[in-house]
Amino acid sequence: MTTRRKKSISENERKIFVLDTSVILYDHTAIRNFKDNDVVIPITVLEELDNFKKGNDTKNFAAREFIRYIDKQSGDHTLQDWIPINGRTTGRFKIEMHTDAKLNAEKIFDEKKPDHKILNTTIYLQEKYPNRKVILVTKDINLRIKAKSLNILAEDYETGKIKEVEELYTGKTIIEKVKPSIIQALYEHGECDAKQLTKQKPIPNQYLILKNNQQSVLARYDATTNKLIRVQKLSAYSITPKNAEQTFALDALLNDEIRLVTLQGVAGTGKTLLSIAGALERRRNYQQIYLARPIVPLSNKDIGYLPGDVQQKINPYMEPLWDNLKYIKSLYSEKDKEFRQINDMVENEKLVVSALAYIRGRSLSNIFFIIDEAQNLTPHEIKTIITRAGEGTKIVFTGDIHQIDTPYLDAQSNGLSYLIEKFKGQSIYAHVTLEKGERSLLANLANELL
Repeated sequence: MTTRRKKSISENERKIFVLDTSVILYDHTAIRNFKDNDVVIPITVLEELDNFKKGNDTKNFAAREFIRYIDKQSGDHTLQDWIPINGRTTGRFKIEMHTDAKLNAEKIFDEKKPDHKILNTTIYLQEKYPNRKVILVTKDINLRIKAKSLNILAEDYETGKIKEVEELYTGKTIIEKVKPSIIQALYEHGECDAKQLTKQKPIPNQYLILKNNQQSVLARYDATTNKLIRVQKLSAYSITPKNAEQTFALDALLNDEIRLVTLQGVAGTGKTLLSIAGALERRRNYQQIYLARPIVPLSNKDIGYLPGDVQQKINPYMEPLWDNLKYIKSLYSEKDKEFRQINDMVENEKLVVSALAYIRGRSLSNIFFIIDEAQNLTPHEIKTIITRAGEGTKIVFTGDIHQIDTPYLDAQSNGLSYLIEKFKGQSIYAHVTLEKGERSLLANLANELL
């Protein structure tokens, strides 16, 4: 049985949100996230989406899915009607054809381009609905500035955006003045009751540095047993942690009970190297190891312009992953079994290095899956990857949320930040923020000074 539209909100109280192309490419379900308010899609946006619909990238998938949604929802309506979005009890949407506002953005900015047409559509709606609040929603910062210069209300798309980067979960806590008996119990028995440390339970799989005068110990909180488990400094394929954060990261990578791991930190903190070493160490527990990273084309050009076949086109983007693998191999001589094992794994495709776009569609069961540069993924892309994980799969995301190469993403709206915020507290998830660079003195100074 259908219900009538809620009467708690009047026509004039409902806001009109105008969506830019960047919002739809970021989240093709965005149209459903404006509650009781109305949503307008400028015809220019549909024209731009038409240019994005061909290809295998996520933005191409987003364009196709949104166009299909509009076609399905429109039904017997014309696209200039107000059409219910999620049934009659919620907001509506329409496609707006008009760009003929009294105030002409194309003349003001002296250029005919899609962004200016979208601004004109927004101005037209302001004139048509003077009693309603009309807001342009865009991930494009420059477009927001232009809109505000024309007295248009403009906002970023907030869904999938965390509040404060500074408050993002780091995965570890330092606790001073811990009772000597707790530290002694962890060294002697490898565990102790968490109640001895604090009445308030830590976050599941939270890592702890417990200190008392000259004594200290590393621990992880196991929510299943409500115990603190001592974290020991382990090596993986001759890669030995150089600090507490790296020790925590390797502990999470080698723990098969933890099915999802995120490692965040600046360049040189060892995120990728530790992940690959951990995967190699646990190789017998998984059918395959996938190493992948999203392709962020140079100067926003598609990789199609590069010479060669598909593999030759993506190889330059995959070099950092190969470099880490080569470094691990360099720790052994050619006669060592570990050296031969890595070569055999690559040759037999037990270990696969590929662009993320070319792994889509493959089965993700019983795989150790490492996604590098995850800060360049949207929250929707992160969700798509995780929801395809089959039985026995472990997924590791690594990245630096302050070094983003993808347009329309920032430290608050990228998929890695969103994942850390949303999965915090889950028993099968662990996160570590790596802070100390271990690449070289030069690299550390560059991160600090530049």
